[in-house]
Amino acid sequence: MGINEKVRLFRELNHWSQEEMAERMNMSVTGYAKIERGETNLSLHKLKQIASVFQIDLIDLLSPSDNGVILIGGENNQNHFRNNYYGSQEAQFTIEKLELELKYKDELLAQKDHELENLKELMNLLKQSIGK
Repeated sequence: MGINEKVRLFRELNHWSQEEMAERMNMSVTGYAKIERGETNLSLHKLKQIASVFQIDLIDLLSPSDNGVILIGGENNQNHFRNNYYGSQEAQFTIEKLELELKYKDELLAQKDHELENLKELMNLLKQSIGK
């Protein structure tokens, strides 16, 4: 996926028109449209500006996405991340599997924390009974 295709995809994922994107970049709609069509050689300054508008790292914009997956994370008001995954079905399946594994890990950690609290309470009770 070329940079111009990524720019278009990120714009569409944000539900912005080309006019809105051009306004965000302080440029003409025609000039912006040339970026999406790949008709413009982008300077480092312009690439940084595009990454800034999308709130992504410049590396994410420049790196090839050979696996067909792009992860977009944006903070909402709750400081939680919303994630949108686009790519092959195999990649989507892998992502969902990893999310389930992370959820299971979190549940195990919560269970261990609960057990640790119970053991601390038990130790305190034992200390109190020995001290009497």
